[in-house]
Amino acid sequence: MLDKTKDAPVAADAGWITLFSGGNAIHSLVLSGGVALHALNIYIVTTVMPSVVRDIGGLDYYAWSTTLFVAASILGAALSARLLGRAGAGGAYAVGALIFGIGSLTCAVAPNMALLLAGRAIQGLGGGLLYALAYGVIRMVFPATLWARAIGLISATWGTATLIGPAVGGVFAEYGAWRTAFWSLMPLTTLLAVLALSALPRTTSGTRGPLPLTQLTLLIGIVLVLSVSGTRTAIGEQIAGAGAALVLFAMLVASERRAAARLLPKGALDPRTTLAALYATIAFAMIGMQPEIYVPYLLQELHGRSPLVAGYIAALMALGWTAGSMTSAHWQGSRARKTIAVGPVFGLAGLLTIAASMPVISAGFAVIALPLCLGIAAVGFGIGLAWPHIVTAVYGAAPAGEEEKASAAITTVQLFAASLGAALAGMTANLAGIDEGTAQGDTSAAIWLFGLFALAPALGIIAAVRAGRETANRHMQNREMN
Repeated sequence: MLDKTKDAPVAADAGWITLFSGGNAIHSLVLSGGVALHALNIYIVTTVMPSVVRDIGGLDYYAWSTTLFVAASILGAALSARLLGRAGAGGAYAVGALIFGIGSLTCAVAPNMALLLAGRAIQGLGGGLLYALAYGVIRMVFPATLWARAIGLISATWGTATLIGPAVGGVFAEYGAWRTAFWSLMPLTTLLAVLALSALPRTTSGTRGPLPLTQLTLLIGIVLVLSVSGTRTAIGEQIAGAGAALVLFAMLVASERRAAARLLPKGALDPRTTLAALYATIAFAMIGMQPEIYVPYLLQELHGRSPLVAGYIAALMALGWTAGSMTSAHWQGSRARKTIAVGPVFGLAGLLTIAASMPVISAGFAVIALPLCLGIAAVGFGIGLAWPHIVTAVYGAAPAGEEEKASAAITTVQLFAASLGAALAGMTANLAGIDEGTAQGDTSAAIWLFGLFALAPALGIIAAVRAGRETANRHMQNREMN
């Protein structure tokens, strides 16, 4: 497999301009384009879905548009390493774009909710491939000195989509043209496939062997069970769903440890390894973000903000992620490694700040607006600050010969943890009384959601400190060997 780390080195202080000059420019365009396509689709579809159900019905299956998309995205991410090994970077991107395009076309022509859900699942599969491939291809087409900046570019692309997607979707929804929203993705998908085939390497690694079908089935099963149980209001149903998910997770871990065909790289489930600590840091960070889904609702119900204002305040978390990544992406050495442990500290402080300010309704919104906005932004900033260096640390900790699998697992862990966190947030909010539709229930939910979920970055600090220490030790050993 082509590895740009073997090419002539780029100066250690290479700036952002290097990422957009020469052959790097087209690579940056393709990688960020794939992520942009996936991210824009998420936010556009979220905005137009009310128009969809008004036109073709299926309100009872409204949530499944997201559930199936996320489940299929996890599947796509898990399969990306195998596709990359067999088709090369250019071929893999083209396949991912083709699958995404087929899904978009299916949604655009869907006469009923059943076919639209099928299209969303196909979209999710293609989108998951594109998102995960970005992390796998970065280490193939860029020198190591640009890895962190390339990862920062991906974060910036996602943050931009957070701002643009709802606005674009809102225009389509305003004019009742939800089908056009899906059609509009087709030219971008075609352009991405053409650019990928022409610009990305086609070299393959010849990856073969059986698929980890058992683990994939269990993984998707966990996501579906948690998604369903997260929508239930009865405590017994939620407990039963959580119990079933735990059983499936135990089966997944047992199967992964003894299987010949593994879903994750070697050592990913061994708590003694650096790789396990890094994946745990990613998982805790993503779980800690998920109460964000209730921020727009709570701002509207508790503080009387308009949907537009509430939506953009919630978007501060994604913008914080972008700002954090752009801030630290050019850092190197010990300064870069320290961000892995510092990032979760921002997340912990941010969630506690939201827990303290969101429920305060008697003093008026003006009093809590600044701390609330800072808290929301801090959660994203902390993850973004650490993200480029967590990903590059995964590259370095990957077992020999499993670099592609380790890269793909970043997205698999990220999406799975986000699904888990969203389901747990739903359970917590419902148990705290948000389903009552009263100010008291909403206030209780705000306290429990953000206070309880602060445990995630707290645990993330422990995992991150260990990961950072092990990464530093490995760096010192490499320097001594050289």
